[in-house]
Amino acid sequence: MTAKAALLAGAAGLLPLAASADPTVLDLWTIDDPGEYHYVLAKEFEEANPDIRINVRTVQFRDMINDLARAIAAGDAPDVTYVDNPEVALLASRGLLLDIAPRIEASEIVDKADIFPGPLSSVSWKDGIYGLPRGANTIALYYNADLFRAAGLNPDQPPQTWAELKSAAEALSDPDDNVYGLAFSAVATEEGTFQFLPWLQMAGGDYDKVDTEGGAKALGFWKSLLDEKLASPDTLIRSQWDSTATFNAGNAAMAISGPWELPRMAKDAQFEYRAALLPMPEAGGERASALGEGDNVILASTDHPDEAFRFLEFLYAQMPRVWNEFGYLPAADVTVENPQNEAIYRVFEESMKYARNRGPSPEWPQISKAIQGAMQSALTGQATPEEALATAQGKIDRVLD
Repeated sequence: MTAKAALLAGAAGLLPLAASADPTVLDLWTIDDPGEYHYVLAKEFEEANPDIRINVRTVQFRDMINDLARAIAAGDAPDVTYVDNPEVALLASRGLLLDIAPRIEASEIVDKADIFPGPLSSVSWKDGIYGLPRGANTIALYYNADLFRAAGLNPDQPPQTWAELKSAAEALSDPDDNVYGLAFSAVATEEGTFQFLPWLQMAGGDYDKVDTEGGAKALGFWKSLLDEKLASPDTLIRSQWDSTATFNAGNAAMAISGPWELPRMAKDAQFEYRAALLPMPEAGGERASALGEGDNVILASTDHPDEAFRFLEFLYAQMPRVWNEFGYLPAADVTVENPQNEAIYRVFEESMKYARNRGPSPEWPQISKAIQGAMQSALTGQATPEEALATAQGKIDRVLD
């Protein structure tokens, strides 16, 4: 063999090695911006797994499902994406997500038994598991301890029942100083459904059973807060973010919201703020809270299911970090070292035990819209709570049939 032939032969022998050294590329869609959860952890994963590269793309939350539908139709879907937890059933029921139950069963990192029931429900459809929660959030009652003291209320004894909540709101309302007793969101969007469902569930109803005596009691209770001016009239049009801004400004003594508010609250609220579990209809009653945040899922169309699951395992393993670094609650039973805002963290940690998924149902958007319609109809006086919920039940029954 000539020297040239030997050189060519040697080069040819290197070609397979060079090709195999090319990293696998996973496309990841997220609602995060650079510097947030997915961007930070994708970079860490790449450093720990040089054979895989993550191509991260930000998609607006409101556009995610429509953009995914178009990408799937065009054969250009990502390998991994974030989806809001009610959307998992929608996608899984249409065969668009990879069932990772067998991989979880074989995993040395993910133990299904550690995932809290609400978050586990959010990634489950029929007999499969179609994602892993990246974290969770839920809602509780924030309250202004300074205003409690000024009104003669004990901040160490926040309201435990609906009656106590209303009584406290009455004592804390100060129309002359533009202070309402309570701020919450009853807006006609998913946020309104998110806020109302726990009250419905505590009263014995659920997303598929709204036309109940308890449901009417819950909606009637909300209406009484508005009618008696214990909550602002723009409760009907304000997002959770906007309603909590009222609390932060000192114009509401209490607010229903979640842990995502804490960074802004620390900056804006010039008073001592605390948190408590959502009040129950009656002492000793059933608790409920809303389950928020979303899930990391793998598209069924991926060409790299094993690498994609390695990435999901890595994200799941970071669960002890999510409270302090990213502002989420852990969705699994893990230990959080030195949690920030520890007293408030413990409230939300307890609340997670009662957080329920929205659904699951592949027709969730229609169900949620029916609930929103009932809320708006009753709270504006266009129908009684009973009439509004009966109308919503009819729509929900047609969807679920």
